[in-house]
Amino acid sequence: MHPKGVIWTIGVLVMLYGASMMVPALVALYYDAGHVAEFLEAGGIVILLGAAMMRFGGGAPKRLTHRDGFLIVALAWLVLALIGAVPFWTTGTLPSMVDAMFESASGLTTTGATVLSGLDDLPRSILFWRSMQEWLGGMGIIVLAVAVMPLLGVGGMQLFKAETPGPVKDKLTARVTETAKLLWYLYLGMTIVCAVAYSFGGMNTFDAINHAMCTVAIGGFSTHDASFGYFDSPTLKLMGVFFMVLAGINFTLHFAAALQGFSLRAYFRDEEFRTYIIWISVLVILISLILASSENDKAIDVLFNVVAVATTTGFAVSDYGQWPAGATLLLLLTMFVGACAGSTGGGMKVVRILLLFRQGVREIRRLVHPHGVIHVKMGSHRITSNVTEALWGFAVLFIVCYLIIAVLVAISGVDMVTSFTAAAACITNTGPGFGQVGPADNYQSLPDMAKSVLIFGMVLGRLEIYTFFVLLIPEFWRN
Repeated sequence: MHPKGVIWTIGVLVMLYGASMMVPALVALYYDAGHVAEFLEAGGIVILLGAAMMRFGGGAPKRLTHRDGFLIVALAWLVLALIGAVPFWTTGTLPSMVDAMFESASGLTTTGATVLSGLDDLPRSILFWRSMQEWLGGMGIIVLAVAVMPLLGVGGMQLFKAETPGPVKDKLTARVTETAKLLWYLYLGMTIVCAVAYSFGGMNTFDAINHAMCTVAIGGFSTHDASFGYFDSPTLKLMGVFFMVLAGINFTLHFAAALQGFSLRAYFRDEEFRTYIIWISVLVILISLILASSENDKAIDVLFNVVAVATTTGFAVSDYGQWPAGATLLLLLTMFVGACAGSTGGGMKVVRILLLFRQGVREIRRLVHPHGVIHVKMGSHRITSNVTEALWGFAVLFIVCYLIIAVLVAISGVDMVTSFTAAAACITNTGPGFGQVGPADNYQSLPDMAKSVLIFGMVLGRLEIYTFFVLLIPEFWRN
């Protein structure tokens, strides 16, 4: 391993993150919203910290091993979540260290859980910083660094392998730098198109940009306490549904479709995409049937809320926490499924659930044909035993971590419904849960111990479990 190289690399990320704090300062200056000096101060402090880390690291490392990559990714999310809290402190928005850390970690991991209320009256610089944190975390600030670091003399393959979520995917190009750039071009382009659409739909420019960043990042932060429901526009709700579904699709699939003129055939040839669309459609139908006797929610509101939870975005247009138990249970379960691998969404990912289901079916078929050779396939490709074993290991670790987090939150004095749904909402990076942390409430009322545990859960979910646990293996640290 190369400890100084790790420190230097994280120093670069810290400096980039500090530089990004200058953007809310410009927003504050433009809107005369205050906190210009505070954001400049926060950015300056963070940039100096990053420069000090780079100096201590002694220069760009000549090479990074896969172990360096895992360590950098894990430490980067923790360090950047901590650093992202600095503007909340310097502006006095969240004087509590735990609250500021919670808000920052929630933004960077695109969870969308919040401890803030009175959003409609907050300075626009603070609102923009929250949205920008989600946007940067959406595709992964690590991937951005992979595109930038070669200019500084650092290769990025190890970082890209550790950061890219989901089962092994084909690289888009031969060079990881070009891959990262292509992903960001797609991400940026989708954000711009979404913002323009929201603007034409009736949002003002500020709201359109903020909600576009949080939609494409599948984050769910809003500039209003009523979340997306503030706008009360069927057109905007349908636009939100479209872009949430779009952002929940594997970005490598978007790239492949782009090469074919965004042909729908390219999408529907992908088995995970088909499963993703069918799963969301079935959920909408089932929950609509459960709510058929209710007159409190319009069909468009049901569609929006279900898609927001299924993609782990976390927006809301009504208080779905008040829905019947059958509907809320389905929403809780769908948090664990999440969006597609390679998207900005959270959860266990559709492709993993699909492969685990097929593995289970294979075991049942082997009981009938004990001597038969039965393969698990994804499309025309056979899934090797190494992949299926890794999937089962991931599923077990994910559920165990979820249960531990839920129990720890309950031990802090939180009721059972809130504990188990808050743990699910945070480890799946969904945001709102049920009980005290439902879509009409927030996480402010939870004890500091519960918030601290949930911060860990958010980061753990974003790292997709393995990246963190590999650091706990003694062999990882041996030369």
